[in-house]
Amino acid sequence: MSDIVNTQSPHHIVIVGGGFGGLYAAKTLGCSPVKVTLIDKRNFHLFQPLLYQVATGSLSPGDIASPLRSVLRDNKNTQVLMAEVVDLNPQKNQVILNNGELNYDTLIVATGVSHHYFGNEQWATLAPGLKTIEDALEMRRRIFSAFEAAEKETDPEKRKAFLTFVVVGGGPTGVELAGALAEIAYRTLKEEFRSIDTSETQILLLEGMDRILPPFPPELSADAQKGLEHLGVTVRTKTLVTNINNQVVTLKSGAQIEQIQAQTILWAAGVKASTMGEAIARTTQVQLDRVGRVMVEPNLTVSNYPNIFVIGDLANFSHQGDKPLPGVAPVAQQQGIYVAKLIQKRLKNQTLPPFHYIDYGSLAVIGRNQAVVNLNFLKFSGLMAWLAWVFVHVFFLIEFDNKLLVMIQWAWSYFTSQGGARLITNEEGSSEENNIAISTPIVDKNTVQV
Repeated sequence: MSDIVNTQSPHHIVIVGGGFGGLYAAKTLGCSPVKVTLIDKRNFHLFQPLLYQVATGSLSPGDIASPLRSVLRDNKNTQVLMAEVVDLNPQKNQVILNNGELNYDTLIVATGVSHHYFGNEQWATLAPGLKTIEDALEMRRRIFSAFEAAEKETDPEKRKAFLTFVVVGGGPTGVELAGALAEIAYRTLKEEFRSIDTSETQILLLEGMDRILPPFPPELSADAQKGLEHLGVTVRTKTLVTNINNQVVTLKSGAQIEQIQAQTILWAAGVKASTMGEAIARTTQVQLDRVGRVMVEPNLTVSNYPNIFVIGDLANFSHQGDKPLPGVAPVAQQQGIYVAKLIQKRLKNQTLPPFHYIDYGSLAVIGRNQAVVNLNFLKFSGLMAWLAWVFVHVFFLIEFDNKLLVMIQWAWSYFTSQGGARLITNEEGSSEENNIAISTPIVDKNTVQV
């Protein structure tokens, strides 16, 4: 692999990860007199904020994914490699790939995070999280398979379990998932089944803290809870999941223990850093936080290694305020642009002040015509917040065709209450258990399936 790169001239920058941080760094370096190599184990950039809409059948995977080579086609100094980085050797300025090595002069690591089950990894197959397209398609399969199974079930108790959905975690992902599930059950599917009444569906949103959307101001959390309850979602705060087994969720609320039978359990409760964090810590002796994020310097470098940057969700940046920056797309975008500009300055023997995140606010959608917006100087909810959410998400989609497709899909869904991608994808010849197919979706991990 190393024979394809000349690391002497020009300066070679290797970016690991094609998410928001890595992609914005690559785009910013597009006109610089450097060589850029972007490495990702997938060939596309995924717009994760809308991943829940794939999971609930409103959008197709291709609507929120853009091929990396297409996005960077005008960057003549940039090469895209579909490969997986498994380790690094900072002494030799090398990243170790699953099929070779690659030398670098400057390294940017932006590999993000994965699901965190707080020591209960056995729950992963029982309660899937939502970080990848594969995750979203698996969620979509389970959600719509549950309704199909309920249509055939004659036992009232089993039917009730099929129509019970539990979402664990009351952050933005959990809130958006719960709201979208309510839209499906109480609006989209209402007239499509004959043996069941989908309005009898129970959707439970569980949060361990005293309110949902903890990063938002309390008044917006209260508005969000009211909005979800108006849609039909049961919100349970100060409630912890202590066990998941055989489609039974065990809850603890104070001293009270409760068990709920639910066929579909969806996880949105926590994240942990990718394994690249462990590799960086082992080879550079840098410290990690409790979820495996790399403790970075004020300029986003690794201590004692000024040519290694860690950005995005993998980085713990604790130099601004009393807690680390949140793991959201705007943070990664700004860090990617900052690091690219700092490298450009360094090549001219100049520098930049430490990174400073500009917080323009946060948004979360609840359901049709309902959202909450915190602009720091202004907080509001309802229809105007929903319109702001729509505009922001369309604006930040990477390619124009994605923007157009999403706007068309949303307009169609808004006026017809019909989702366009409610497909159940299973491998041919799949077996069934409890009337729900248990195979995985037909998805090549290196491509996007629409």
